[in-house]
Amino acid sequence: MQNRSRTVISVLGAGSWGTALAMLLARNGITVRLWDRDSSHIEALEKSRANERYLPGIPLPDGITPVADLDKALSGSDFVLVVVPSAGFRDALKKISALPETPAKLIWASKGLEPGTGKFLHQVVEEEMPGHPAYAALSGPSFALEVARGLPTAVTVASPVAAYADTVAELFHCPTFRAYTSNDLLGVELGGSVKNVLAIAAGISDGLGYGANARAALITRGLAEIMRLGARLGGQRETFMGLAGVGDLVLTCTDDLSRNRRLGLALGQGKALAQAVESIGQAIEGLETAKELDALAARHQVDMPITAQVKAVLYDNAPPSSAVQALLNREAKAELL
Repeated sequence: MQNRSRTVISVLGAGSWGTALAMLLARNGITVRLWDRDSSHIEALEKSRANERYLPGIPLPDGITPVADLDKALSGSDFVLVVVPSAGFRDALKKISALPETPAKLIWASKGLEPGTGKFLHQVVEEEMPGHPAYAALSGPSFALEVARGLPTAVTVASPVAAYADTVAELFHCPTFRAYTSNDLLGVELGGSVKNVLAIAAGISDGLGYGANARAALITRGLAEIMRLGARLGGQRETFMGLAGVGDLVLTCTDDLSRNRRLGLALGQGKALAQAVESIGQAIEGLETAKELDALAARHQVDMPITAQVKAVLYDNAPPSSAVQALLNREAKAELL
């Protein structure tokens, strides 16, 4: 077991999720440097010792040092944990790679496909940091606010190198945060991406007042979409039935702490997309992922009707009620097809 008290981790991204994970690591006795590209946000963290913008009222543990300079944040770190929106993931890697001293061990807790390319984040890592010796993704059913409050949570840490997955899981593991490991990096990333799109669908259905039966159907058939695409791409069925699959899907589709679900609720209640996005005020990963996921499914000839209808609502001006009706009007077929 590694000595966590001698470990230094740089967390890039001081939003709600990055801050919550920084808090968890600091409570585990790890020295944490918390960086964000918004220097005024870092200044506010230093002054108030709390992330009042995203996690108000929860003090930062003593082990966290907010740092505005990326070079200083990374200097002498053992690990770098990237927790930025998927749209900024490649840029974060470029910034890391450009520095004279780069931590050899990489972790990310970002979710989604890269906007514009539809690539998985591990593919972005392979392009920007070719031959990187150690990398892993953390995913699963986990709201930042509950992690920050120390409420019980379980996640999956995925890496192609089993020993590294074990190492990373050990960093996060504690009595209130259970970290399981997996070698199915693609499957874990896919589950963490698709669930956001499906949460928008569930929110739309609830916003329209269609009830619990419809929500349960969307979640179940949404899981079928994840598994169909996952099988085509080489993911493991067990992954989609686990924390990073059905676990994250159920959480994100059923609780209003989910920004993606709240976006769907607003759309179902008749709000314009721009108004709904502005009211949420944080990154909504499913918004960009819906378009990339629909294109990915088309390239691989995988039927994903819920994803297609969410994309139609977000990008093709389809009325939410018409999108749901289009799903209901599909011809009857065997459930397992």
